[in-house]
Formats: sequence, C-alpha cells, structure tokens
Amino acid sequence: MTLEHLNESNFETAVKGSGKPVLVDFFATWCGPCKMLGPVLEELAGEMEGQADFYKLDIDEAPDIANRFGVMSVPTLILFQDGQEIKRTLGFQPKSKLKTLFD
Repeated sequence: MTLEHLNESNFETAVKGSGKPVLVDFFATWCGPCKMLGPVLEELAGEMEGQADFYKLDIDEAPDIANRFGVMSVPTLILFQDGQEIKRTLGFQPKSKLKTLFD
C-alpha cells in the first residue's frame, strides 16, 4: 500500500476530515531513517486499513505545516484524532512500537 502524500492544499481535509485516527509521517527525501521507515509504515497501513488513515508529508515541500507542528527532525510521526495531535514519536521505530501509538 502506497501512502498518499499531503501538502498545503490537502492537509487540513485529510487530518480533520477523517473520523478515524490519522498518522502523518513528516519525512524528507534525503533522510536515511525516513527511507527505512517507509516500508514499515506501508505494511502497518495495510494491516490497519479501515481503522486508521496513514499519510506522508515532505517537510521540504510543506515547511509551513512542519513549522506549525514544531517538527525539528525527521522522521517525526504525529497521530491526530479529530484534527488534534494526540501522540508523537521521533526517529525510526519498528512496527511493533508504532502499533502502540494506537493503544
């Protein structure tokens, strides 16, 4: 499952418009750990299809959004519920650890 990319025009709708938890991967194309995390997130998104929405946001393409959420390093994963941040984790995480974000 390929994760949809968010940008300035679709971020608000995706994060606030979902009735489910929304996990956004703030990443950069030049970031090694981000590249390692991509397949892990895609696998988790496939397993949790229908339970949560998963997206990617390139901080170099949408720096205003990254700044608004205080993203200083990548990868940063932020879990939103009803448009509000409820959890955040930094750096590469194994799938088992990422699953705990939804507990």
